[in-house]
Amino acid sequence: MAATNSSGAREGIASILDTDLYKLTMQCAVLKHFPNDHVSYNFTNRTPHMKFNRAAFAWLQSQVKILADIHATDDEIEWLEKTCPYLGKEYLAYLKQYSFKVTEQIDLSFNPVHGSSDGDDQVGEISIRVHGLWVETILYEIPLLSLCSEAYFKFVDKDWNHNGQQDKAEHKGVQLLENGCSFSEFGSCRRRDYHTHDLVMQGLLQAKRKGEKQGCKGKFAGTSNVHFAKKYGVLPIGTVAHEWFMGIAALSGKYDHANEEALRRWTLTFGRGVLSIALTDTFGTPSFLKAFVKPAPKDGEDASFDPSTEDWSTDSYAKIFTGVRQDSGNPLDFIQMMKTFYDGRGIKDSKTVVFSDSLTVDRCIEYKQATEAAGLTPSFGVGTYFTNDFWHLSVNDKSVPMNIVIKLAEVNGKSTVKLSDDRGKNMGPSKLVDEVKHNLGYTDRSWVEGDEAHRWDAAAPWARSNK
Repeated sequence: MAATNSSGAREGIASILDTDLYKLTMQCAVLKHFPNDHVSYNFTNRTPHMKFNRAAFAWLQSQVKILADIHATDDEIEWLEKTCPYLGKEYLAYLKQYSFKVTEQIDLSFNPVHGSSDGDDQVGEISIRVHGLWVETILYEIPLLSLCSEAYFKFVDKDWNHNGQQDKAEHKGVQLLENGCSFSEFGSCRRRDYHTHDLVMQGLLQAKRKGEKQGCKGKFAGTSNVHFAKKYGVLPIGTVAHEWFMGIAALSGKYDHANEEALRRWTLTFGRGVLSIALTDTFGTPSFLKAFVKPAPKDGEDASFDPSTEDWSTDSYAKIFTGVRQDSGNPLDFIQMMKTFYDGRGIKDSKTVVFSDSLTVDRCIEYKQATEAAGLTPSFGVGTYFTNDFWHLSVNDKSVPMNIVIKLAEVNGKSTVKLSDDRGKNMGPSKLVDEVKHNLGYTDRSWVEGDEAHRWDAAAPWARSNK
């Protein structure tokens, strides 16, 4: 049974499906290709000025322990089988018996700031390390991040309430629909808490109904959160994350071939044209596009196929994939880069660009206009702007969301690297990062709006205009 807080609202994690779809799809692919490989993940607080207290840490500890008691129900497995047939029977059988091995796989500690007072209000930093088989540990990321955010806003920044959250989400949704935007809800990782997420989904569904009555051209496509997709009868949305590319690169050490190998194994897992929105920026989009032009495997090939014997008569990944996802750097530059790429390959299909980096209503409208002007089809995955948009009750300022991530750190003892289209999101040991940059011919890029430590501060445009 789900736990509730003093006001009766559900708290914490109570379903294994309370995660994003791409964690299930990647777990499915890892089960097929890398079932015996070991990994570790590390937690990073990109807003280090926002620290936890000991009370928040104690609550987080208790909630993490509860994860060990969560299992997929028969009803959830049956729903996945009908809704996500691409996952396949072998994977669903695995998920049905899956359980979190919390005591074996999570190292969780609280590190007090020197000089801070003792007791529940003692301030400090949280350290989280997840380790074990890749196929077993891949599902920790989303629950842990959402629990960390919930802990902070339950015990540190407490000057807020849920009033108006449903209406606010409805208003944003209607604005997007009226402006012809196709969008999904992507707010699991950094949500204020479960109850906020639930209210947001209710508000977006109200917006959907209102938009349909008004004949709006926009579309609410669904949510990345599988639990809420099931609860509200909408589509679960998502494909793949950086982790897939990072892990494959670390395993082989061949960073110049990692993008192609990741695309190949993904296509071999799910088939051509299935879950086919490609994430481009794990090692920089220019490097990715060199792999995107390569011929995709044909139906019936397996992982033992030698990709060096390429059949250029077959369609490229760029041709068979529905489109790409933009997750870092300047979106307007990305649009032009993709237009030039598709035009240069003679690809006339209307390819999709999914934007998912710190979106607002105004940004969605701006990027929609630019994408359509380039002859491409825009779509939007809106996250923190939906599920963690609050103002303080006692003073007129923003209750700022945390910017927190859990990223793959090692595979079989080998460090991972991530090089995005904005150097603020780059990560990995500095020596290895420099080696990979040199190997790929990677050039650092910066986006003026890409400050990770202050992305959602009160100074941000969306914070000022959406109280």
